[in-house]
Amino acid sequence: MSLSLEHAQLMSIGDLASATAADLQQVQAEASELLRKSKALKDWIDGAVALKYEQRAQAIRLEQGKDTGKVHFMDDGIRVTSELSKRPEWDQQKLADIAKRIAEAGDDPAEFIDVAYKVSERKYTAWPESLRAAFEPARTLKTGKPTFHLETVKE
Repeated sequence: MSLSLEHAQLMSIGDLASATAADLQQVQAEASELLRKSKALKDWIDGAVALKYEQRAQAIRLEQGKDTGKVHFMDDGIRVTSELSKRPEWDQQKLADIAKRIAEAGDDPAEFIDVAYKVSERKYTAWPESLRAAFEPARTLKTGKPTFHLETVKE
């Protein structure tokens, strides 16, 4: 008997873990496909909502003298909220130049600019051990959630 998604969601995680590899592979594949289809449908519906309301929301923002932020309006008894967030991007080289000029003027750049130091993991692992040792005290390795993909291998 093959395990169904409906049955799998009613099982405890321990009972589900005791299922055969083939059953786990089947329900994982079905769940992934269902998620893919659901995301595609959500994107499609969100596209239709945006098409319906984008110009109206933009007109309200224009009336209110703002380029971004939330606006609210009613449509046939439904309150529509449109949010257009700000996502500024900063040219790193230009900021470094500005920070240098601030420091040269005798001020502390940290009062104006948040500085974040990063080291590429690829570069770090390519360094000689002597260089890595100097950076080791500043490095903390965190891991993400483990993922598993099950597939049938044809022999």
